Amino acid sequence: MKDGDKPRLYSIAAATLTAASLLLSPPAFAHDAAGVAGGGASGFMHPLLGWDHIAAMVAVGIWGAFLGAPAIWVLPVVFPMVMAFGGALGIVGVPLPGVELGIALSAIVLGLMVALAARPPIWVAALFVGAFAIFHGHAHGTELPAAADGVAFAGGFVLATGLLHLSGIALGLLTKWDFGRLAIRALGGGIAAAGVAFLAGVA
Repeated sequence: MKDGDKPRLYSIAAATLTAASLLLSPPAFAHDAAGVAGGGASGFMHPLLGWDHIAAMVAVGIWGAFLGAPAIWVLPVVFPMVMAFGGALGIVGVPLPGVELGIALSAIVLGLMVALAARPPIWVAALFVGAFAIFHGHAHGTELPAAADGVAFAGGFVLATGLLHLSGIALGLLTKWDFGRLAIRALGGGIAAAGVAFLAGVA
């Protein structure tokens, strides 16, 4: 195998795994923790049980990869950090209006950024990502199981989110090829459409 073929194969593998995750994920939203209990393991599984969270997190990674350095690492770092803050607010019971609306808008906006190949200044991209992270984190925090360790639970969902970002970054490597750029932009459009569907469900 040529060295130049490896990134392409990794990206294809990531695309396959991500698609499988979206297809196999049960029809629940990221902030619905029904049937999930425990600490770190519970927190890790929580984001993986909702297509809305999976889609938005993958979009963050793809957008970062598309923008290149430093966004490729800034965006996937900003989101979990701010999400942890939002999670803490949810755990201690601080109210945040429009959580479901914010989650729906995150999929719509982030998906459109990918679909339109948007290249805003890094601070604007980080502001978008950070603002949406608060809603995702708050949703996870408010669904903390009664018997769970809050710190372990938060660590679990931050870790899972980071792995979803990495999947998005791997997918973003496909943009090195023309066919990959078209496929990724189409995926961004699909994420935005899923966000619209979610928005219609919570409106």
